[in-house]
Amino acid sequence: MSGRVLITGASSGLGRQLALTYRQAGWQVWGCGRDGERLQALAHEGITPLQFDARDSAAMAEVAAGLPALDLLILNAGSCEYMDLAQGFDGALFARVIETNLVATGHALAAFLPRLASGSRLAIVGSAVSWLPLPRAEAYGASKAALDYLAATLRLDLQGAGIGVTLIRPGFIETPLTARNRFAMPCLLPVETAARLIVRGLAAGRSQIHFPFRFILLLRLLGALPLGLWLRLARHLT
Repeated sequence: MSGRVLITGASSGLGRQLALTYRQAGWQVWGCGRDGERLQALAHEGITPLQFDARDSAAMAEVAAGLPALDLLILNAGSCEYMDLAQGFDGALFARVIETNLVATGHALAAFLPRLASGSRLAIVGSAVSWLPLPRAEAYGASKAALDYLAATLRLDLQGAGIGVTLIRPGFIETPLTARNRFAMPCLLPVETAARLIVRGLAAGRSQIHFPFRFILLLRLLGALPLGLWLRLARHLT
């Protein structure tokens, strides 16, 4: 099976690997991002680069106007910054992460959703962090939890149009973003493996894709603990 797919956040990490994987499978791929040099590297692989800032709604609307109908839209663009409450609540950091991960997703929906017709699919990349509140993740976790709800409501409202909606909640993946982390990342997956799991799940029409299984199971078990016990355990994670 092949078709037309547009992927945001395609200049590096998971988005880049998804673009390469779909192109190798024979899909027509549009890869979006801010980094022109990295996007040109994708162009050498047969991927059409679209350069814009995901927070720029006007730029996205202009790009979308020149696109044909899409079979798949993957909204993957995002960032991660952690809070240090010892220094006070960083409102600027919070706003920056919410704008990049959540508000920019809204801009992308406004621009690209009209390119999806009956039988197509929308995928939103969230995070396994929404299974369980984690230390220092006030901004990142809030933005990803909001994407969970956004995907769930879109699934309700788009079913009449014949558009499927998939929420993707991966655990830790080997990317330039996670390479900055200075803490243990259990069940860390190669980005190639993560992309294969996502492509397989989308082809199967799954409403939710989450992996790796052991990590998700651990988060759900911890989330089922009494709050007081989890608070005591979480002290050791900070």
